[in-house]
Amino acid sequence: MATTRKPTHPGCIIRHDYIEPLGLTVTGLAEHLGISRKHLSQVLHERSKVTSGLALRLARAFNTTPELWLNLQRKVDLWEAERDTPDLDKVSPLPGVAEDGTEAR
Repeated sequence: MATTRKPTHPGCIIRHDYIEPLGLTVTGLAEHLGISRKHLSQVLHERSKVTSGLALRLARAFNTTPELWLNLQRKVDLWEAERDTPDLDKVSPLPGVAEDGTEAR
């Protein structure tokens, strides 16, 4: 496991870097994004994930890239999976596979 601190959820970034400084409301932002207030609230409270579709909407609204939002979500997902996948520590590289993932010669 590379990091012990959980990566920041995209919902936290939306709250602290956009909603608060721009004086937005959850209802207003949800309407602007074309999603339900309930769904946006779930993302903001880290109970829901940023999907590809939401990443596209956020990128347009905040003049960023969809990759930014998907990468933030991916980091959270992988961090959680490293802790929640049973017996992950028992899986090792297959014989003949080099450290960089290519076939060893």
